Amino acid sequence: MLIIRGYGGWGVPLGLVEQFIEFLEQAPNPSVPVLSRRVLLKCRDLTGAEAGTVFIVRGRGRLRRLEAVAVQNDVVRTDGATFTLPVTTDSIAGYVAATGETVFEADAYAIDPSRPYRFNPDMDERTGFRTRSILAFALKGSKGRPVGVVQLFNRRAGDGEDGGGGQGVCAFLPGHGSVIAPVNHLVGRALERALTLERLSEQNRELRRQRARVTELQAETERALMVSVRLLARAAEIHDEDTGNHILRVNEYSHALAQLAGQGRAFCDTIRYSAALHDVGKMSVDHAILSKRGPLDEREQAEMRRHPEYGYEILIVSDRLQMAADIALNHHEQWDGGGYPRGVAGTDIPLSARIVALADCYDALRSRRAYKPAFTHERTVGILTHGDERLNPTAHFDPHLLTLFCKNHGLFDEIWESLKDQEEK
Repeated sequence: MLIIRGYGGWGVPLGLVEQFIEFLEQAPNPSVPVLSRRVLLKCRDLTGAEAGTVFIVRGRGRLRRLEAVAVQNDVVRTDGATFTLPVTTDSIAGYVAATGETVFEADAYAIDPSRPYRFNPDMDERTGFRTRSILAFALKGSKGRPVGVVQLFNRRAGDGEDGGGGQGVCAFLPGHGSVIAPVNHLVGRALERALTLERLSEQNRELRRQRARVTELQAETERALMVSVRLLARAAEIHDEDTGNHILRVNEYSHALAQLAGQGRAFCDTIRYSAALHDVGKMSVDHAILSKRGPLDEREQAEMRRHPEYGYEILIVSDRLQMAADIALNHHEQWDGGGYPRGVAGTDIPLSARIVALADCYDALRSRRAYKPAFTHERTVGILTHGDERLNPTAHFDPHLLTLFCKNHGLFDEIWESLKDQEEK
């Protein structure tokens, strides 16, 4: 329904519709604010309005509200003023948004009391602007529902028109209604597209923010895991002679050997922290056995040999420590099946554990112990390649890994030199 109050008999050429269509096609897919400002400027140009506002409908149901996204005024400065109104019939813009009807008012201060809406003079009082005539119409989307409202104020008097009390302001013309009918759908659908693009852009920004947050949380989780691994590895060594940087060096030897063995990045990165936990099961071994000076008796030996199983039970509960659990359980197994706790042999021993077994042995030979001095790199390489009275390398180690070590043993020496303990320097 078209509601008209106090208008004259002037008409508006329908050719203006074609102008509006051409105007909309000049800038495809503009943002909501840009489109709203351009639409308002064009509407004011077509009608001669001194001022105007474009609202868009935000929210749903009872939470719907009108947000002013473009405010223009040739008489007073608005300084980009923005504000919101509820979508109710109390205000003119709210009424248009709620009903989809077009409103003409010749005098904002003399609205028929039978109308459900009222003019709010607050803006006039704050700015000194004097609202007289009003034209408000809905911008309707593809489903015919209002997606926005254009509200125009004070049509300037044309040549030969009576401006009403010499103020130069006239009521908007009924002929504007013939322009509004097709234009509000054209502009409304353009605004609807702009709103959709705005929502998609915001959703994409939110997705990027969420991805960044997930990445940040993953990094925090990773840092927390690494701290936990280091603390757990240190705790396992508290009663052991393998102190200082032993676990760091074993990590680096294992990482280097895994790379030489052609393993992928994920495997190499995982073994780089998992290797440090190879002896974590010692935390469950009787303190008296760990701290005993001299040889262990048969019962004590049996208990000590259970530390791989203890370590496995500690680590297996964590998804991120599955490799560490395999290493803990199998790093004392031997290639020929002569190791413990299960006596598995060959490739039945997980590759990660075979790598750590060689890395751990190299570092043990290089380190000073109560029963032996620290060996040089050259002597250590000799023992690992040819053996001695305590070690048979062909029985203990994966032959392929042993070959890689022999060809690249300089890497192990470089790691030792970069991470050796203060007393070894």
